[in-house]
Amino acid sequence: MPEAKLDAITLSVLQAALQQVCDEMDLTFSRAAFSPVIAEANDRSDGIYSAVDGSLIAQGSQGLPVFVGVMQYSTKTVIEMIADGRCLAPEPGDIYIVNDPYLGGTHLMDVRFVMPVYRGGKIFCWLSNTGHWPDIGGSVPGGFSASATAVEQEGLRLPPVKLFKKGVLDPEIYAIICSNIRVADQRIGDIRAQAAALLIGQDRLNGILDRYGDETVVEAIAELRRRAAEQMRANIAAIPDGTYRSKAFVDSDGVVNEPLTIALAVEKQGDTLTFDFTGSSKPCAGPMNSVLATTLSSVYLAMRHIFPDVPISAGAFEPLIVKRPEGTFLDAKYPRPVSGCAAEVSQRIAEAVFAAMVQALPDKVTAAPAGSSGNFALGGNDPARGRDYVMYQISGGGYGGNSGHDGLTNGCSTIGISKSPPVEIMEQAFPVLYRHYALREGSGGAGKHRGGFGLAYEVEILRGDARASFVMDHGRFGPQGALGGGDGAVNTVTVFRNGEEHVPPHLSKEQDIPLKAGDRVRVGTPGGGGYGDPRERDADQVQRDVALGYYTSEEAAQKFGVVLSADGLTIDRKATDRQRAG
Repeated sequence: MPEAKLDAITLSVLQAALQQVCDEMDLTFSRAAFSPVIAEANDRSDGIYSAVDGSLIAQGSQGLPVFVGVMQYSTKTVIEMIADGRCLAPEPGDIYIVNDPYLGGTHLMDVRFVMPVYRGGKIFCWLSNTGHWPDIGGSVPGGFSASATAVEQEGLRLPPVKLFKKGVLDPEIYAIICSNIRVADQRIGDIRAQAAALLIGQDRLNGILDRYGDETVVEAIAELRRRAAEQMRANIAAIPDGTYRSKAFVDSDGVVNEPLTIALAVEKQGDTLTFDFTGSSKPCAGPMNSVLATTLSSVYLAMRHIFPDVPISAGAFEPLIVKRPEGTFLDAKYPRPVSGCAAEVSQRIAEAVFAAMVQALPDKVTAAPAGSSGNFALGGNDPARGRDYVMYQISGGGYGGNSGHDGLTNGCSTIGISKSPPVEIMEQAFPVLYRHYALREGSGGAGKHRGGFGLAYEVEILRGDARASFVMDHGRFGPQGALGGGDGAVNTVTVFRNGEEHVPPHLSKEQDIPLKAGDRVRVGTPGGGGYGDPRERDADQVQRDVALGYYTSEEAAQKFGVVLSADGLTIDRKATDRQRAG
């Protein structure tokens, strides 16, 4: 084995090489998967984890940030369960499958594969990935049961078990899985893709180890972790000491039609940040509880948004101390339902972090983004093809404005890089027609720098019967503005069936709505919050927004204090000055 010799250039090369391993796993997973939510929307992630404690070494740049923290906790759990005999010991070629939320996970639809990588007969590290399966069983197609009161109603829950043994798919475990999920024949494509991604990662990682030597790579991993912690500490040290408080709200839990509160106090002392969620709502009856791993990861990803220059590794999280939020809905225990934790509650946690930290770092932190994945699951039968289907739609929204510019329009969710699957792909795969798909004009919160705009779309069922379920958020409260900016527009859901309009009582959540051919679902996703006083926005920018159809002349006067001519083409400067002075 070559002697370990670490210099600055070698360290940089190895950092990029480990990142490339994860990126190749991500690409392999998406390209080989069958389900549009993985193949097109990229709702997946891959990473490299410590053989000792499962801590994060590297993760793909195209993977969901919310899985940054989560997969290191699920990998750690697998290691611990092997050590105490609750899980079969690994052998080369084994791949464990696990989706249990309470074992370092998210919701049941996020299925993790964990595989050991051996060098010299010993485990060198673990490779892990997560893919969102479009169905995992449960009471409704797609797993997003808006009114579940126990996790069993949400789908099949798997502890760590060997799905692949010495490289061979276990037919009995596979049969159990297929017997408990819908459209089971399509899962083999996703399973093979998920396993192939890990095998590609193993091959690429072995190539790096063969070239540079195991000792050099181990030394590089330790040094990269140390530097990530040092860099995060340096960023934190520049924040003024003090305690920064905020609140964020979940519309409801899907069962009790009352808001849930996330109360956050961030204490900055020296070069550490302590996050305290004392005062948040108690565990809820419905599926908007968050397991601890997701809560922790939500804090980590929010800080990654604020300090994107810090490399991804477990070291970046060391200066971030999160007090366990025991007794709240942010620390769910069995059998609390959790289908909304990863896609929705995680984003409310991140919003609370942004709202607190914008007080301390106004030049670095944005107003609140749309903060909803727009989870819309549709399951039914397509009589033309003679088969059942489960369609899962995610959608983007507006990002918050910041100190330098307006928010991004129709960006991905706060927790990931997932994108909405192309309309053409969805129409080919499922018996639906998108009658409308456009920007949701006017949805951005007013501000010196306005929020970005959300998305408006309408889907019609073309044939057969179906059932629709929604687990979204921000239907009651729009994304928060910052430093005097206005809130973004709320999420809206309207179902048109039998010639009548139906709005869910919980606004953003409902399950099992029966639909037939000709029925439609219309969704408007939230816009981002505005940043700064709207009356400080450049009047020419307001006029340009009106000319582009983003706001009306009336909204320009009401929201920004800019008075335009009847045709909206010119600014009445004197009237604008009077309006803004008032």
